[in-house]
Amino acid sequence: MSVQVYGIPNCGTCQKTFNWLKTNGIDYEFINIKDTPPKREMIQNWVKSLGSVAMRNTSGQSYRALGNEKKTWTDEQWIEAFVNDAMLLKRPLFVKNGTAILVGFKDEVVVKAKLGL
Repeated sequence: MSVQVYGIPNCGTCQKTFNWLKTNGIDYEFINIKDTPPKREMIQNWVKSLGSVAMRNTSGQSYRALGNEKKTWTDEQWIEAFVNDAMLLKRPLFVKNGTAILVGFKDEVVVKAKLGL
């Protein structure tokens, strides 16, 4: 199983995720979205898999800095925004065997199911 986890190292939810993955003996590759922002094609595929609503980091400064027009944006406009500012992406984002399967880390049962454990 090939699992990549996209996020940033100082994100509390990402740190919780990393600890949980290590505790459960799950190998993963961490990709820091600040150092290696995802390419447009990747983001387009993620939006196809998860939808742009699920991928929005609505608690971040980047999201709050967007104007009210963000409420009416299309998926294509969100893809453009994600490409231009990776901090708009909710974290962590899990990719398994090349496909985005989950964003966020709230329910361990859901994470286990999505990872096929």
